[in-house]
Amino acid sequence: MTHSQLYPLEVNPATAEPFLRLPQPNENIIITPPRLSDAQCFPPILNDPHVGQWLEGPPIPYTDEHAAEWIQIITQQSKAILDELTAEDTLRPGGYLKLVGGCPVRHIREVLPDGTDVYLGDIDIGRAPFEEILDPEERRKQVEINESKPLGDPSIVWTFGGESIYVPSNWSPTGFPDYIAPSHHGRGIMSAAMRLVLHSWAIPRMGVRHMSGYTFVGNAGSARVFEKSGFMLKGVLDNGKTVRGERKRLNYLEWKCEQQ
Repeated sequence: MTHSQLYPLEVNPATAEPFLRLPQPNENIIITPPRLSDAQCFPPILNDPHVGQWLEGPPIPYTDEHAAEWIQIITQQSKAILDELTAEDTLRPGGYLKLVGGCPVRHIREVLPDGTDVYLGDIDIGRAPFEEILDPEERRKQVEINESKPLGDPSIVWTFGGESIYVPSNWSPTGFPDYIAPSHHGRGIMSAAMRLVLHSWAIPRMGVRHMSGYTFVGNAGSARVFEKSGFMLKGVLDNGKTVRGERKRLNYLEWKCEQQ
């Protein structure tokens, strides 16, 4: 059976927007590409202390100007992947599914009974920052080596939230930007979203076989999200990280694919 290069994404017949749908009991939750209109939703969520205190990358207070800059970056990233897949469909229709360097859907939304949807949060996957390497120069070297490996190399180390490497220059160079609105905390949505992205897209469409995970110590909910996706806690790190004036330690987690 042949598939479109968007597989396993579904496509909204009314808007042509691709998406992944969470399994029951969260089938009203979907993950789509970012939309320019999402920018207005960022500040209220990120400035909420239940979210912002656990994120390193975004500046707090988070302003409309920050949101406008960020949405341009991530919409272009998503569009580039979708354009690559569309071009592959045109060039080799019915061909083997192409490996790509990211997931084109990342924004989590709740679909309401009337068919409209509400922005809830963000989940993205990228190459790892190697926070577990305490020496800054050695960490930089390992990041460069990891970034230079070609797609499909099973030794590439990935992480959720990896796009934080590409934030504007006046932002922190690393961080943990995956989040969900406080109104939807504790419902298992982020855990289900992480498992869905990992098994439906990252493994088959990105060739992901090895991942690291990082959460700030004290953020028990985020650590549980990783553990529910099969990540194992490897240790607690203190690499001198200070976030908004507060010294932070990190939980370091690891996941490896059982089928290589």
